[in-house]
Amino acid sequence: MLKRIIIQLSAAGLMASVLLLPFSALATTQSKKATAKTSQVKASQSKKVAVKAVRKQKAVSATKRVSTKKPVAKNIKKAVVAVAPKPSYGQLAGLHGKQDALDLKSSVAFVVDQDTKEVLFSKNENAVLPIASITKLMTGVLISEARLPMEESIEITQADVDTEKGSSSRLRVGTELSRGELLHLALMASENRAAHALGRTYPGGLQHFVSLMNRKAKLLGMADTQYVEPTGLSSRNQSSAKDLATLVSYAYSDQTLRELSTSTGYQVEVGNRTLQYNNTNRLVKNPAWEIGLQKTGYIAEAGQCLVMQAKISGRKLIMVFLDSAGKLTRIADAERVRKWVETGHPVATKGSPLALKGFDSRIATN
Repeated sequence: MLKRIIIQLSAAGLMASVLLLPFSALATTQSKKATAKTSQVKASQSKKVAVKAVRKQKAVSATKRVSTKKPVAKNIKKAVVAVAPKPSYGQLAGLHGKQDALDLKSSVAFVVDQDTKEVLFSKNENAVLPIASITKLMTGVLISEARLPMEESIEITQADVDTEKGSSSRLRVGTELSRGELLHLALMASENRAAHALGRTYPGGLQHFVSLMNRKAKLLGMADTQYVEPTGLSSRNQSSAKDLATLVSYAYSDQTLRELSTSTGYQVEVGNRTLQYNNTNRLVKNPAWEIGLQKTGYIAEAGQCLVMQAKISGRKLIMVFLDSAGKLTRIADAERVRKWVETGHPVATKGSPLALKGFDSRIATN
C-alpha cells in the first residue's frame, strides 16, 4: 500500500513538473528579454551621452578655432584711390595759369560784335586746341547746304559706334531715323552716332565728307582749323577761338541750323519707344538770354567748350569759350560776359590780356 502511494506521488510530481515546465521556460525567456531590453536602453543612453559629448567637444574646438582668428572690424570703409583727371591741352600748355579782367574759368575766350567785327574781349584767341563737339557745327553746315533729302531714312550701324572714347548712345545699332532727325539730335543734343551717320552716308562716303569739312574751313578763312572726323570725339579736330567765331557767324545765316541748335527739346520714335532729348546748353531755356545759334562740346583733351551767337544789350555778339575747367563754368563764363556787356564796361581790345610770350599757338596733336 505504501509503495503504491509512493508511486502515485512520484507520477503526480512528474506530471506537475511537466505541466510547470512551459511556464518556467516562458518566465525565463521573459526575464532574458527584459534583461536584454534593459541593456539596450542603457546602451542607447550611453550612446546618446557619448554623441552629446562628441558634439560638445566639436563645438568647443570650433569655438577655439574661431577665437584664434583675428576679429573682423565692422564698418570699415574701403579706401578709394582718387584718379586725377586727364589734363586738357590747355592745361598742359599752361593756359590756365593766367588771369584776365573777368576772371573767366575758360582758358580761351573771344567776344566779338557780329555786325561791326569789333572785338570786345579776347583771351588766347589764337591758341589752337581740340574743339570736341563744336565740330558738329561744321557737320551741320555741310549737311544743310548739300540739300540732301531730310526725310530719307538712315540706319545706325556698327560703324557709328564710338571706338575713340567709348561713349554711350541711346541710338542702338539698327535704329532708323530720318536725316533731319539725326541732324536735329547732332546739333541740339550733341548725339555722336547721329553725327557720324550723317557723315558716313554723305554722297562719296565718310572720308570725302571730312575732306569737304576741311575745304569749307579754308574757304571761310579758318586757317588754324583741321577736322579728321564729324563728331568731335577725336582730339585731332582742332581750331582757334577766332576761327570758331568765323564759323558761328557763317552758320548763323542758315535758318535750319539756328532753329535746330537752339531747340530746347526733341522726341524721336524708335520702334515702340519714344526717346526724349534735351539741349546740352541750359541757357536756351533761360528767358534772360536771346540765343540765335549755339553748340557745346566736351572731351578731356578739350575741356568744356561753348560757342554762341546771342543778342545782348541790342548787339549781336558771338562768344567763344574753350577749355573751361568745370562742367558749369562755361555757362558761368557766358553769364559773366553778358553782365559785363550789360553794365556798359566793355571796350575794344587790341590783343589778348593773356598773350603768352613765345607761345606757339599751334599745339601738337596726339
